[in-house]
Amino acid sequence: MSCPNCFKGEILAGEPTGTISIQGAYYAQSSEPSTRAVLLLTDIFGLRLKNSKILADFFAEQLKCDVWVPDLFDGKPPVEVHEMKIPERVGEKIGFFGYLTFFWIFLKRFPLVIRSRPSVVDQRVTTFINALKAEKKYEKLGAVGYCFGGAVAVRIGATNLFDTIVVCHPGGLSTEQFKALKVPSSWACAEEDMGFKPAARAAAEAELAGRKGKPNFVEYEFIDHKGTTHGFAARPNLAYPEVKAGFEAALQQTVEWFKKTLLA
Repeated sequence: MSCPNCFKGEILAGEPTGTISIQGAYYAQSSEPSTRAVLLLTDIFGLRLKNSKILADFFAEQLKCDVWVPDLFDGKPPVEVHEMKIPERVGEKIGFFGYLTFFWIFLKRFPLVIRSRPSVVDQRVTTFINALKAEKKYEKLGAVGYCFGGAVAVRIGATNLFDTIVVCHPGGLSTEQFKALKVPSSWACAEEDMGFKPAARAAAEAELAGRKGKPNFVEYEFIDHKGTTHGFAARPNLAYPEVKAGFEAALQQTVEWFKKTLLA
């Protein structure tokens, strides 16, 4: 929970069509035999918000590969959607009472936040990946992470568990975590993002750009989606044309990146 924007959310239309499978993960099965798969790492709302499942169904259809959504929070996500109302468009402000509400909710949810600290969640994801690979024998594995899950994708991108990642408006990340990243990465960035501020975004891009010509260089891209704020790729308010455009562009960015780095 890196900022008040973690609490905002709009619910996507439609109903999930997948199933619950290995270790309680949501499974969007490809319509074709799949030797490669994508993990969708959710925002702070976890599997309770159906958006992640709808996105998984979309990617499974577009990519013709299996998509899995692991339960990052062991059935107990730290927050619920719509616990507070905050800005959804560029230029809107939270205000004093907005921040006050955020910190009050944070205090109430603090035990669940501790249960979902990075070391615990990363171990859950690692355990799930090992079980998934053992059962499904996938040749390659990609990950797309949103907000909280975006930070998870970067941290686990420092291991050999993923072959490529997409990072959408991630939560808090450190310079050391950027430096440790060793897989190709595509970044879908909001115009205004309290969780991934301009300085952090610039540091991430500078780190990856600075590797050009060196043995540790990995392919990367940063795409800024104008008119968007934190959360636009996972829980957008589609009533705003600029947000809708950014959401759809981030979907296409993810599809194209995996076609190039995971499925080619």
